Amino acid sequence: MMKIEVENQIIAFHTQYGSRKKLSIHIEPNGQVIVKVPNGTSEETIASAVRHHGAAILKQLEALAKAREVPKLHDYQEEGKFLHLGRFYALHELIETEGRDEDELRMSLKKFYFANCKQIISERLKIYQAQMKVKAKSFDIVESVTKWGSCSSDRKLTFNYRLAMAPVDVIDYVVVHELSHLTHMNHDRSFWRLVGSIMPDYKAKEAYLARYGQAMTL
Repeated sequence: MMKIEVENQIIAFHTQYGSRKKLSIHIEPNGQVIVKVPNGTSEETIASAVRHHGAAILKQLEALAKAREVPKLHDYQEEGKFLHLGRFYALHELIETEGRDEDELRMSLKKFYFANCKQIISERLKIYQAQMKVKAKSFDIVESVTKWGSCSSDRKLTFNYRLAMAPVDVIDYVVVHELSHLTHMNHDRSFWRLVGSIMPDYKAKEAYLARYGQAMTL
């Protein structure tokens, strides 16, 4: 990752080299800046291009930051907002709310996330196990404050129920990540090459979880 200063602000960006003719700058919805350049482009040329477009980049990043502002959370009323598959929904759109107190609503919502997560993970596992030609022994949905997923030495997978709050493509990343551990248990280069071969933009998915993880909670 490279960093340059523009208008007293730091712009951090990733560089992707390839067989292209022109340099182009892309800003992902999660705020990640990616500079795609022809093979052999110097760092000086890349930094100069980013600096030249710095004001426009900062303006777009500011607009994205405002768009990502999190609505009021943990308001267990009918119109309280909760994440589901990357979008905010009113509580009553996810579960039955009538006649329930806050504890009952929280418990019901958690059950909804657990069940929904299990269904989605089951569907995505079928797709990626076939694509990657691997097979997990089993999977389970769990509650965790530290991990989105795990893979044990006996090929059992676990997934955090809070993944039901993330977009499906982010859920896919966690599924691919854990399935890759069936081939490479450690996070070595071979592991990340495998992940990248299935999901080239996996870093954007990691960035989403890093940015929104605190909002994905009850």
